[in-house]
Amino acid sequence: MGIGIIGAIIVGGLAGWIASMIMKADTGLIANIGLGIVGAVVLNFILGLFNIYAADAWMPQLLVGLVGACLVIWAWRAIRGRS
Repeated sequence: MGIGIIGAIIVGGLAGWIASMIMKADTGLIANIGLGIVGAVVLNFILGLFNIYAADAWMPQLLVGLVGACLVIWAWRAIRGRS
């Protein structure tokens, strides 16, 4: 069933906030939520290509969202040409 829409927003916000602190991205609340959700979607897709699936629970999705958000921040910086 998954964590639901509200759960995804909460987990995405936490993951994006932690990722922005790790990556020193200095983003706002809405950007943190977006980073976490987009990061989770991107990393879940990448892991799915290798037949690896995170459990539909809060902690695994938080971890996937965190790593995915860091990946999204890194990719954005690489595209824009600054590190």
